[in-house]
Amino acid sequence: MSDLPPADVNGMEWAARRGLGALADKMGIEFVEFTVDRCVATMPVEGNTQPVGLMHGGAYVVLGESLGSMAANLHAGHGRLAVGVDINATHTRSATSGIVTGVCTPVHLGRSVAVHEIAVSDEEGRRLSTIRITNMIRDL
Repeated sequence: MSDLPPADVNGMEWAARRGLGALADKMGIEFVEFTVDRCVATMPVEGNTQPVGLMHGGAYVVLGESLGSMAANLHAGHGRLAVGVDINATHTRSATSGIVTGVCTPVHLGRSVAVHEIAVSDEEGRRLSTIRITNMIRDL
């Protein structure tokens, strides 16, 4: 069983009710798509940059952790909680303006562990960062 409402309500509605948290809100992260198999969110570059004007690497990680943790909690279901235990990121390109998009897909969905990969790309579809997060799933 999951903590989703009846089958006629989708994951986007569950995610909207739950919210991403204060940090993600401050960074301008917005959901575009939300299912167990694929979660997508966007984030503006503006306001999330280093002093030299590049997207801050930590901002990519916040986007990735927000997506991966929410996806793991959707998978975990009712009466269970997914909490991050490991995250890593490889930044391969920089963004200086516009919107970045994170696409989160499961690598492993188990009873006690969920692993997700998040590919962050720019508006031209170029990959900027690859994030992998592992969440431990436990009973409440």
